[in-house]
Amino acid sequence: MLDGLIIDSLSAMEEAVDRYGILPYFMNSLPGFSIEEHILPELWFGSTEGAWEWKGSVIRDTHCAYGKLFGGKACFMREDLYAELANFRRDGYDFDARYDDGLVRYADKQLYDLLSANEPVISKTLKRLGDYRKGGNKGFDSGMIRLQSQCYVLISDFVYMTDRSGSTYGWGVAEYSTPERFFGDSFTERAYSREPAESYDIIVSHLQSLCPDADESAIHKYIMKG
Repeated sequence: MLDGLIIDSLSAMEEAVDRYGILPYFMNSLPGFSIEEHILPELWFGSTEGAWEWKGSVIRDTHCAYGKLFGGKACFMREDLYAELANFRRDGYDFDARYDDGLVRYADKQLYDLLSANEPVISKTLKRLGDYRKGGNKGFDSGMIRLQSQCYVLISDFVYMTDRSGSTYGWGVAEYSTPERFFGDSFTERAYSREPAESYDIIVSHLQSLCPDADESAIHKYIMKG
């Protein structure tokens, strides 16, 4: 799968996201279908700048979607394909309508409303605003995973903290946005443009072209692990 792909630079990672359209970050149930399996070992959480540090640049430069989309694992998706996944996963519902029909937990509604009122917003700030701390509200991480898998929220960047001298330090902190804000009208026009079942077929066909050795049941399970 993804034969011949070697990720040896930021530009190679960006080209792969744009070329393949769907590119998981970690190994998953579809063998050979991840950045982890195609990147030079020294660029995979090594001592030099590599895949982790490049995430934000890939999102900004390719303007792709990124988030925990399949089985709670992170994946890059080109906008056109992400819109198809969103159409399938949302099943015709915008977020408020989903909540009104009793398909969203109240805690997730609170988190979504807080995020959408402050987006783009880094996780550190969102946790503070929502009092997600010891002794406060719970369920931040699990709620964010559900919102990402349902395609109502994505990671729009990774932000690095700076010290007094302006130097960055630590790991990049996830910045969250709704797809509607991140992509704008192009997403809104695509997200509900066809029947959800049609979008499912488009995603299946695309994954089959990328993973020709995987049978349809394996691809179905992968897509359904939202």
